[in-house]
Amino acid sequence: MPPLVLVCDAVLFDMDGTLVDSRALVERMWLRWAERRGVSAVAILAVAHGRRTLETMQLVAPQFATPEEAAQLDAEEEAEAREHGGETAVAGAAALLHALPMARWAIVTSADAEIARRRVAGVGLPVPRLLIGAADVRVGKPDAEGYRRAAHALGFEPARCVVVEDTPAGVQAGRAAGATVIGMLTTYTALHDCDALVQDLRSIRVGPPSASGGLRLQVTGEGARPI
Repeated sequence: MPPLVLVCDAVLFDMDGTLVDSRALVERMWLRWAERRGVSAVAILAVAHGRRTLETMQLVAPQFATPEEAAQLDAEEEAEAREHGGETAVAGAAALLHALPMARWAIVTSADAEIARRRVAGVGLPVPRLLIGAADVRVGKPDAEGYRRAAHALGFEPARCVVVEDTPAGVQAGRAAGATVIGMLTTYTALHDCDALVQDLRSIRVGPPSASGGLRLQVTGEGARPI
């Protein structure tokens, strides 16, 4: 099947599971917290990926959901990441990011912004000029605020952007922003309401610019369909 060709003004990436493979680290953090607080680990892992820590707590254990509790858990995760590492770049991430003009891409993540920058740099990926982190929005994913804010900060309309996501909450956020959404099957075995599905970033390539100067993405993967 020929590749799906998308023309856009910018590409907006999630981080964990999309650019950086940190799934094991994130899940270890939540499993320890679940045991400590007597909360269902299954319930947590069903919703935690792609969401801010506090909002995950509010969904599964509101009795423990305080900014202080969330900050402590985030600090524990970062301490473990620094001590043990284990994160790697998602396949194809480096090639794709280096092929994109720096002014045409950004990261929108549910992680703390400084932690995100260290994590991206730590796996050898370029750190973007624009990174929207957990504290930069009033409401986290699946709300569209982060993606809308990133698109406008780059100088583009969200509807002219492509969002790359690996979680249901992230896909919902990109869709709510009005963007074209590419889903990655790195964290979940299925994602819905995406314009294309790919196994990793090796399936997305940057082609020659469009006649209007827009980015041209060539996408090969499951479920790719015309927009």
